[in-house]
Amino acid sequence: MKGTTLRSENNKKRNLSPIQQEQLLKALQVRFERNGNRHQGLEWAKVQTKLEARPDKIWSLNEMERTGGEPDVVGYDRTTGEFIFYDCSAESPAGRRSLCYDDQALEARKQNKPANSAHAMAIAMSVDLLTEEQYRGLQRLGDFDTKTSSWIETPPRIRKLGGALFCDRRYDTIFVYHNGAESYYAARAFRGSLRV
Repeated sequence: MKGTTLRSENNKKRNLSPIQQEQLLKALQVRFERNGNRHQGLEWAKVQTKLEARPDKIWSLNEMERTGGEPDVVGYDRTTGEFIFYDCSAESPAGRRSLCYDDQALEARKQNKPANSAHAMAIAMSVDLLTEEQYRGLQRLGDFDTKTSSWIETPPRIRKLGGALFCDRRYDTIFVYHNGAESYYAARAFRGSLRV
């Protein structure tokens, strides 16, 4: 319920000015052109056309960018006709660190509560946390989280028992770990995905 409220509140403010939109599209285009290995065979003009038709998605991408995610296209779903964006910053996004996993964990924490939870922030941004499979897919495109870690979508059976999952890359290997969902660290954020 809380997530739905956050989403509806944010719907009121989801418009970038024409200048902000132009600046974001330019930054996304530059990143797209510099990182062709992430989206071989895709053309920026088609991505931009899709984005310009969806100001709400541009707003979400701006939130990803504003919080340090450096979003980029990592694929295209031929079934739905959607471009897929992930946060592609080298390390877990700096503007989303020190978050516990979800609001249930935030409520349960009695002392030293973090400012927010990864799930609540993702809902507010209208993005999804990467799953383990998506995280591993991202890591095939480069070396990410070599000094940080990122919360990932946790299966309900693990979350029900109080745990949450996170990933990182160490020793040229992708590791999946667990923590209590109430924990938070200065070097852990979350990576988001967005379909346009």
